[in-house]
Amino acid sequence: MARYTEAACRLCRRQGEKLYLKGERCYTNKCSVGRRSYAPGEHGQARTRKISEYGLQLKEKQKLRRIYGILERQFSGYFTLAESKKGITGENLLQILESRLDNVVYRLGFAASRKEARQLVRHGHFLVNGKKVNIPSVLVKVGDVVSIKEGSLDSVKIKGILEGAASHNAPEWLEVDLNKQSGKVKNLPVREQIDIPVQEHLIVELYSR
Repeated sequence: MARYTEAACRLCRRQGEKLYLKGERCYTNKCSVGRRSYAPGEHGQARTRKISEYGLQLKEKQKLRRIYGILERQFSGYFTLAESKKGITGENLLQILESRLDNVVYRLGFAASRKEARQLVRHGHFLVNGKKVNIPSVLVKVGDVVSIKEGSLDSVKIKGILEGAASHNAPEWLEVDLNKQSGKVKNLPVREQIDIPVQEHLIVELYSR
């Protein structure tokens, strides 16, 4: 499976803003965006040029892709799915991305970042409705219960995650039960419940060209 393998901090620097791809590190002085706010590469410190309308639209799309860790082909597929659904296409797209299993694991507080959540899901640490699922892109539905596999509870990594989850505030469309090491999808999120700083209408305009 194709995936991005370079440093996550390069993506934030390329975007020109923090995308919070590395969990707690992004809130410390170790964050490279704070120390080097220019783009990576040989010409990263060159004079900033005015961005065209197309450039702004493309930048928003790249931002959303990078936040959720999705490659181009898969993102295009999600957009096609969003267009086919009733409602506002941009909001449908965000709802689909939020419904990914790796994102739900992250939102529940069972991972420090979406990247870590993807890794944990791939390693088979999570169940959906009692069945092991190791595909991060699986879309959860209303009523689905995501839980940590019993055999994983002895893992030092998982124990540390559960300790941190106690102070994590999950979004209101999810319900967390730390006693059962699980979370339930109460409803799919509406735009007001998705704290992603993106102008999704620009992405719709880009694909409408």
